[in-house]
Amino acid sequence: MSRIYTLTLNPAVDRELTVPEIEFDTVLRASAWRVDFGGKGFNVSRMLQSLGTPSTALGFAGGKSGELLKDGLESLGIATDFVWVKGETRTNVSIVPDAHDCYIKANEPGPTISAEEQDTMLEKVRQLSQSGDWWVLAGSLAPGIPTNFYAQLITIIQATGAKVILDTSGEALEKGAMAKPFLAKPNDIELEKLTGLAVNNQAQITVAAQALQKMGVANVVVSLGKKGALLVSPDEDGLVESPVIEERNPIGAGDSMVGGLTWGLSQELPLAEALCWGIACGAAAASLSGTGVGSRELVEELHSKINN
Repeated sequence: MSRIYTLTLNPAVDRELTVPEIEFDTVLRASAWRVDFGGKGFNVSRMLQSLGTPSTALGFAGGKSGELLKDGLESLGIATDFVWVKGETRTNVSIVPDAHDCYIKANEPGPTISAEEQDTMLEKVRQLSQSGDWWVLAGSLAPGIPTNFYAQLITIIQATGAKVILDTSGEALEKGAMAKPFLAKPNDIELEKLTGLAVNNQAQITVAAQALQKMGVANVVVSLGKKGALLVSPDEDGLVESPVIEERNPIGAGDSMVGGLTWGLSQELPLAEALCWGIACGAAAASLSGTGVGSRELVEELHSKINN
């Protein structure tokens, strides 16, 4: 069975506060709060764990917040293999009203990662990667990390015969694409910013995804929120629609989608079928409070409602 690794270069402690309603220029008093162990790759590992599939979560971590992430992930049964840095892992704060009809989220920039710490991560990945593995490289770059860092990682990993799923944006995605990862998962806005092409309908999104393919990515999955996701690959194209849910917090739903997609691919499912599981996982996450992930039972229930 193939091994799965997730790599989060700028993880976070995600704190969500629930308030009666969002108001400005006043003191808001939280009626509830929760803490999740966040960062895009970590969210993928949490989704995989919920599906009953182990993964190892890699990342840069520092300080008391980094220790909280390590302890929290391991309490969920997720193996960790961090590069410890001198700075403090960031904390991201979400504020949502009781009605769950909007949200405010503020992300800290994160600690600055030194060149020595970056080299340590590259060497760790080089030592771990083997043929048949799946790697999910996800999220923003921490301060100090060059925009070609994902490209360096992809080159190292895929030289061993492992496959990379890349979920980032901007110049990091552009340079990462040139290293030819197996799959990239931008959302429509990220794709528009990268390619400069309109993404107002399915035909336009397909053209923009094909432009990303020309940069070097064989398979492109464009996440479209409530609408689902569009797959563009050499063998098949098409939209997978999301099942109808009562949305509570969409933050992290895209990460759960990547988790379900990765799970399906690790089970050797065809790409389109794996994406259906990804869509079900994303919908499950969006139906929950905080940046929670859906149970296997909820995912299976939502998967049965997808017209695949």
